Amino acid sequence: MNKTMWSIGFQKHLPIDEEASLFRFETAVPQPEGRDLLVKVDAVSVNPIDVAVRKNGTETLDEPKVIGWDAVGTVVAKGASAGYFEIGDRVFYAGSFKRAGSDSEYQLVDERVVGHAPEKLSNAEAAAMPLTSLTAWEALFEQLEINREDVQGNADKSILIINGAGGVGSIATQLAQKAGLHVIASASRPETIEWCLKHGADETVNHRNNLIDEVRNLGHQYVDYILELNNIDAHWDEMVELIKPNGRIASITQNHEPVDLKALKRKRVTFAWEWMYTKSYYETPDMETQHVYLDEIARLLDAGELISTLTKQLSPINVENLKQAHKLVEGNHMMGKVVVENLED
Repeated sequence: MNKTMWSIGFQKHLPIDEEASLFRFETAVPQPEGRDLLVKVDAVSVNPIDVAVRKNGTETLDEPKVIGWDAVGTVVAKGASAGYFEIGDRVFYAGSFKRAGSDSEYQLVDERVVGHAPEKLSNAEAAAMPLTSLTAWEALFEQLEINREDVQGNADKSILIINGAGGVGSIATQLAQKAGLHVIASASRPETIEWCLKHGADETVNHRNNLIDEVRNLGHQYVDYILELNNIDAHWDEMVELIKPNGRIASITQNHEPVDLKALKRKRVTFAWEWMYTKSYYETPDMETQHVYLDEIARLLDAGELISTLTKQLSPINVENLKQAHKLVEGNHMMGKVVVENLED
């Protein structure tokens, strides 16, 4: 193996059209220790967090920062304590917020947040899945505490998923439907409505209208669960009204105004944040659940019980194509995921 590799990153927080917003540079190939895997990257996807990290900030970094939090690749080396994988295994993962990202020729990643890649999916189809699947899984089954095995018990329960056609929403609708819930997904355009219904939603509502009216016009006074994936400030009051007493709300979006938790007291509603990187960021005792979840997600994908949300492929992995992918994600009109595959020479 070569002692150096190329990576793509940034040092200044710039608009994507600026020449230096992303650039290629050479660096040493990192050496795996402990439970680390060294993965040769085959495909990456771009998520809103890539855009946010690249854009938000004013400082100039001392060293280039490599982003990218979805990848599929091959294990080429591993640390002495790594035991879940063998050299040559094909893997997929979202990685850690604190470490160098996947927009690189090689990447170090802790095996506790890595899964065996689905065997029946292409590299691009697999790379579209880790971050959104883990986020949806943890939000539904950890934060909302839905019992995914109790399909019969969930049959009389409902969930409102706000932004059902986004990356996380596209997985959450599938997982919630598979768990037996009645799924109401929000979408505002004919193509996103069709996408939500295709991915497991029973009904749709328009989040550009008043969601209280939209949900109640469908005949639902309240819903048991709400998963907020779009704009918590815009939808907070609607969620407070729509959630059933003793219900649960989870959100992945950043609030810009104080969240009025007192408004939930009378209904005794539980509210929870979901951030998929918490486990790897703090190396929590349950960190390796992400390995377990990804292996189960791969099984569901191979069995056809989940479908990949890949909608756009670019090749090869280079500055030009990553910039194009960032533009697509920034435009906020993407359904599903955009993936860049195949390493540039």
